[in-house]
Amino acid sequence: MLIAFNKPYGVLCQFTDRSTPPRRTLAEFALPPDVYAAGRLDHDSEGLLLLTDDGALAHTLTDPRHKQPKTYWVQVEGAPSDANLDALRRGVALNDGPTRPAKVARIDTPALWPRDPPVRFRKTVPDAWLEIAITEGRNRQVRRMTAAVGLPTLRLVRVAIGAHRLDGLAPGQWRSI
Repeated sequence: MLIAFNKPYGVLCQFTDRSTPPRRTLAEFALPPDVYAAGRLDHDSEGLLLLTDDGALAHTLTDPRHKQPKTYWVQVEGAPSDANLDALRRGVALNDGPTRPAKVARIDTPALWPRDPPVRFRKTVPDAWLEIAITEGRNRQVRRMTAAVGLPTLRLVRVAIGAHRLDGLAPGQWRSI
């Protein structure tokens, strides 16, 4: 079984949380029993999360050796220059080593659901949207990559993993693939 789920902002990619106070988890979304997340999205990231009950499939979806591209729409603070984008395309040096090259393009503001809480807006600081596709999945990688080139991430939405797309799912909704 493979499930596409639109993970809302502020939800953990697990079914339980022992924090005090407890945080929101996948348990509140009536997902099928015995599935687990194939990969992760940070608490403050949104979008496509695949869940499965098949360990081999989860491995294929998440292992960097299989090079499943993960595509994100990223709202960044600042106006990206060609040099910023070229640096992301070549790969960025992070504290845990250089990243693989990424596919990067400027995009128009996508038609997305409102985020709760909303991204802070500052009249004097421009922002822009990028589409970034990577084939590895380090902790907070896209956020660290954009920060490394001087473009802090304001909002991060995963829209695809390989051929699987978020298309048509509202936050908190899921469908079987």
